[in-house]
Amino acid sequence: MQTIDIIKEIQGLPLDKKFFVVEELIKAIKMEEISYKMESAAKELLSDYTIDKELTSFTALDFEDFYETK
Repeated sequence: MQTIDIIKEIQGLPLDKKFFVVEELIKAIKMEEISYKMESAAKELLSDYTIDKELTSFTALDFEDFYETK
């Protein structure tokens, strides 16, 4: 389906359905943007975490049991 066909289909919907489509599209765009930003940040910091062992020193505790104190 071409973009123009999708737009024509949306134009034929009742107003409440149009709002639903717009809201879902905005949510999808925001999630894509967040995902892109997180991926970019992770790539940017990869060399820091690879080289600087102080940044990963606490990962030695990853498999330790954790008990919450009350």
